Amino acid sequence: MSDSQASNPASPNDKADLTEWLDYMQQIHVSAIDMGLSRVLPVAEALGVVQSAKDDAYVFTVAGTNGKGSTTAVIAQMCQAAGYKTALYQSPHLSAFNERVRINGEMVSDQTLINAFNKVEAARLQCALTLSFFEMTTLAALLIFAEADCDVWVLEVGLGGRLDVVNIIDPDMAVITNIGIDHVDWLGDNVEDIGREKAGILRNGIPLIYGATDMPTSVQQAIDKNQATCYQVGQDFHYREIDAITWQYSNAAVTLQLPRPALSLTNTANALSAVLASSLEIDIAAIEQALQTVKLAGRFDYRGLENRHWLFDVAHNEQGVEFLLAQLSPLWQHVAKKNSDEQTNSAPATIKMLFSMLADKDIDKVVQRLTESGLPISDWFIAEIDYPRAASTQQLQSILSNYVDSEQIHEFKRLSEATQAVINGSQPQDLIVVCGSFHTIGEALAALEK
Repeated sequence: MSDSQASNPASPNDKADLTEWLDYMQQIHVSAIDMGLSRVLPVAEALGVVQSAKDDAYVFTVAGTNGKGSTTAVIAQMCQAAGYKTALYQSPHLSAFNERVRINGEMVSDQTLINAFNKVEAARLQCALTLSFFEMTTLAALLIFAEADCDVWVLEVGLGGRLDVVNIIDPDMAVITNIGIDHVDWLGDNVEDIGREKAGILRNGIPLIYGATDMPTSVQQAIDKNQATCYQVGQDFHYREIDAITWQYSNAAVTLQLPRPALSLTNTANALSAVLASSLEIDIAAIEQALQTVKLAGRFDYRGLENRHWLFDVAHNEQGVEFLLAQLSPLWQHVAKKNSDEQTNSAPATIKMLFSMLADKDIDKVVQRLTESGLPISDWFIAEIDYPRAASTQQLQSILSNYVDSEQIHEFKRLSEATQAVINGSQPQDLIVVCGSFHTIGEALAALEK
């Protein structure tokens, strides 16, 4: 397919709402994912977003296999608490597209997005190029941040790093949370290739926060090439849990005892390291305030709904499940002890899984790790996500049957039906864990809201 506009649908009219714009942008390019910056850069330059970020904002760019959302959320909350007008771009969303684009913690309005989409569309047509949905929407977010004159931009890479549209913006601070095997069709099937792609966010002389103890050679080569200063967990900064409400962070300059946030300490430590290594003025009071208030839907997200205990987590690969289990195991021990102390006459509490994944993920590894965790998972409620790349219920059932008995697997046509079934099939003392994909969480929350 060429970049000409001949076969493209007509642009939305002046009365089009946000849904119409989002539907339109999914139709104008040959594929949903198209790695590369050659088509994006001319449109970005026409919009002026590259120059605006370079001249007016301090930019954090965060890449990695897991933990990007939590890391960007903590960075943004700390900057906002310190008084900076802070832009946050994340993807994907759970319920509403507006979740992806926030200024000072607030989602931008439908009309703000529509106005930006109109301008991106005009620049795209002027350049006679087609752009993917992610490219169009990311450019719109960057334009919104530029026009709002934000002091700090916190940008989450969508896929990889080197060829992701976010990488058109030169960061002042780079963060790589970790490197695992994921998105093999686009990034490669080994950590060296994947590390090379993620390290593509580096620029000459800027700092890098690296949030894993193992570093691929390809990342070290990128650090050397860019003469970057690297701060790596376990070497240049450390963290540890003190108790249920306190943790400790330390680097060569400081040792801090801080309130424990409602997010992973690993990702929080990465975020804090980035803030401390930046040139921004952020004091300990702002850091403490941010840690007590930061939250992110779908990341170890505990809620009481429908007289049930729910835990929503977007874990969708082996490394993500490790993050989930590291927090879930102590939570479950607390729940089990509480139930024991109360000595109720009801049946022992168990964990019910509401589960679905995308077909191109390593479903077997995720299921294996969950089933071998030692947690009392008694039932699995599965259904196909309403998404083109969704794994079929048959595929999910086939993999699950290798690890659990057939009577523990409950199949449904829609995730909304599975959500109602897990409520009916559980007791108030049970814990319902919803995981496997952003889409799984989004559909479950939508069903619960209804």
